[in-house]
Amino acid sequence: MNFDLITSKENPLFKEIRNLQATGSKGQKARLASGQALLEGIHLVQTWVGDPALKILLTSELGLKNVEISQAVYEHIEICPDTKVYQLDSALWDLLSDLVNAPHIAGLLDLPKAYLAPPQSIATLDGDVVILDRIQDAGNVGSILRTAAAAGFTQVITTTGCAHLWSSKVLRAGMGAHRLLDLYEGWSNQQALSAVTAPMLAATADAEEELFSLKKDLLHPVAWIMGSEGQGVSEDLLAQAKGVSIPIDPRVESLNVSTAAAVCLFETMRVRRS
Repeated sequence: MNFDLITSKENPLFKEIRNLQATGSKGQKARLASGQALLEGIHLVQTWVGDPALKILLTSELGLKNVEISQAVYEHIEICPDTKVYQLDSALWDLLSDLVNAPHIAGLLDLPKAYLAPPQSIATLDGDVVILDRIQDAGNVGSILRTAAAAGFTQVITTTGCAHLWSSKVLRAGMGAHRLLDLYEGWSNQQALSAVTAPMLAATADAEEELFSLKKDLLHPVAWIMGSEGQGVSEDLLAQAKGVSIPIDPRVESLNVSTAAAVCLFETMRVRRS
């Protein structure tokens, strides 16, 4: 099967891909304008194989010689025949990735409508929620998304100042968890407080109440708040939440926020299963 070739970095689609790949506000602006995110690498593409939201696949002659990549491409277009597939000149892949021997496979994914909806259009969010408060490290955000999905939490809100949920770095760290989650980005603290109906629990190092004494609280829907790496949970969110600490050896100052999230979310799962 022959696919359309892209041989120039001046190609409009290639330029769009580069914009989606950009870091910070430039990349976010491109994602919101196009309504798409860039999936890089075989694992992320495989996660969405068969999903009509994966509208465009990008590979190369070298990529199609890879059994895993070729299988993903042909399986997806068999299920979703309207998918467009483009072959990039191998030299263009060097411009797309800083990785040596980067896998020659990527995709353009339509972002979920709920994600693109303005926060004010969502009156309430019932059930369990994870609120990420100004967590700036993309690796931490992606890791927490992966943990949330694994622990059975399906709704995640980020407040203004968090790493962008559909950025390349967060997607890679999330390892496909995005597909399992309802994601809401860039909410103000007040919007989160107004919409979330579950009682809020804030993970803080200095709270008197310890996580492992919370059994009754965890049996029902909760909203776990994880604060920024440097400043912790915002005061206005903390004022409406029950502070909860994780008991650790006093010789250790604190836990990384993604580690703390894993402890809290899986303790919630453990309590409910027992």
